[in-house]
Amino acid sequence: MTTPPYQPGYPQPGYPQGVSDKSKVVAGILGILLGTFGAGRFYTGHTKIAVLQLVVGVCTGGIGGLWGLVDGILILVNGGTDAQGRPLRD
Repeated sequence: MTTPPYQPGYPQPGYPQGVSDKSKVVAGILGILLGTFGAGRFYTGHTKIAVLQLVVGVCTGGIGGLWGLVDGILILVNGGTDAQGRPLRD
């Protein structure tokens, strides 16, 4: 018996809520490149954290972008979740 192909919106084995339609690679790259603006978090739907990253980045003159850089790397390495708590797809 083979495993059925990935179908967005349907629960996957081990994930009762299903897997997000958002990609962890896109979220990680956005976090690394545009972390000062909270782009990776806006992409995944975490708007409160994204706005906080944006405010910190602007108030520190861009130095707060380190937060986005680290956040993007962690998303790429450990994965992450979307705003509904579903794990990001690979």
